Parts: sequence; structure tokens; C-alpha cells
Amino acid sequence: MADPLLDDVAALLRETAAEVVVPLFRRLDASEITEKAPGELVTVADQRAEEMISAGLRRLRPGSVVVGEEAFAADPTLLRHLHDTGDVWVVDPVDGTGNFAAGRRPFALMVALLTDGEPVASWVLDPLADDLAVAGAGGGTRLNGRLVEPSTQPVSLDRLRGPAMTRFLPPSTRARVEAGTAGLGELLPGQHCAGREYLDLLTGDQQFVIFWRTLAWDHAPGVLLVREAGGVARRFDGADYHPAQSDNGLLVATSEHVWSVVHEALLGRE
Repeated sequence: MADPLLDDVAALLRETAAEVVVPLFRRLDASEITEKAPGELVTVADQRAEEMISAGLRRLRPGSVVVGEEAFAADPTLLRHLHDTGDVWVVDPVDGTGNFAAGRRPFALMVALLTDGEPVASWVLDPLADDLAVAGAGGGTRLNGRLVEPSTQPVSLDRLRGPAMTRFLPPSTRARVEAGTAGLGELLPGQHCAGREYLDLLTGDQQFVIFWRTLAWDHAPGVLLVREAGGVARRFDGADYHPAQSDNGLLVATSEHVWSVVHEALLGRE
């Protein structure tokens, strides 16, 4: 039986995008863009969208807790709830704020639901592309209403393409990644929007992505989408990703085979 919650949260994200986020795209003035930390922007769209999404999620699951990116900026102790029992929502109201503030695409709205500390559902919406991905644990991933089929065919390294966020990688790791690209199909520069990177894994536009920073709101939604579509998300040392862990370094791939091939080529050498 379909879970109505998947449709309800999807509708909430679409409503928020239509009423709050998209109307402000390319219409912000300087006073509506601020820096919450060095190099970290926040806009009125982030703030208003998080308020609307958080209120809607609490209505859908009374008694649940919301850990939003902007709320965390004001109260970092909110991260403790990622270990809680019960229902905890993880919210990125506008993923890709730097793009949004500059009037560039892509950007996305993202939500994950943790129950007793484990991801059980997730949603990623790119409102300008009108791409919506939804997953429920054990139920697969749907992109724009269609089930995403797992990738089962082995693919050689020279046919693989994907981005690596080399800006944040430690120098030694960056050097290993750059040295391993010779046999790779294509190393992409990244889109400054984790949500879009995860969507592009589902569409087949890329087969892997390497991140360094792994904040829960950036990755909890997308990781579940990829896993439910047959992919894998692991730390550089091979440990499975979990949103409550703060370790840096994450390789996400469309299949076990792709993860192993890319890890060996770009991360497996000292």
C-alpha cells in the first residue's frame, strides 16, 4: 500500500517552492542576502521556506522534531536530535543557496525523515527543472512518478562521469583524485547543489559524485534516494554513510561496481 506521507510531503515542497522560493529567484535585493558564517550565505527565501516546510511537517507528524539548516545556524545543539527516538525531519529549504543568491540554477528543496535514528523517507525537488524524487525505505525510489531501476551492468572506468568537490578536499586527497582522472570518462566540476547531484545520479547523467563536507541536510535525503535505487554511499574508508555521523568524505555511486571502480581509481591509492 502506498504511503500517503510521501505524497503529502511532496505536495508541501511543491507548494513552498511555488509560493516562497521561485517567486524570489532573481528578485532578491542586497538586504535579503546575508552571511551567516564566512562564505555561507542565507537569503530570505531560505528562512521563509524553512518556516513553511517545518510548520507543514509538524502538522503531518504531530510531536515530531525538525532539524533545519537555518535553525541549526541559530542553535547548533539541534544536531543532537539526529540520535533521537521517534520522528525527526532533516530539512534543507534551499540547497544551493549560493546559486540561488547569484540568480543561477540549480537549487533544490530537500527533506528526509528519520525514525528512531534511521532514514525512512526522503524527498528532493528541483523546482525549475520540475524534477521530484521520492523514496521510502524498502519501497524504491521514484523520479517524477516513475520507479528508478537499479543499474546492473558493469561499466568500465572510461565510460564513467561524475563530479568531485575538490575545493574542500585535503591537499593529499585532492592530488590523488586529480592523478586518477586519466582513465576516467569525465570528471565534472560540480554544480554547487547537492540535491541536483543526487538527482543526476538517478537520471543517469552521471554515475558517481565525491563530496568532502557531509552535513545531514545536504546528504540524508539524497543518500536514501540513491540507495533505494540500487546505489551506494560510503565514506572514503568504506564505512556506510549515516546522517548522525560528522565524518567528512563521501563517495556516492549508482552501483556497487561503480563505487569500487571509482574508489580504486580516484581514492584508493596513497
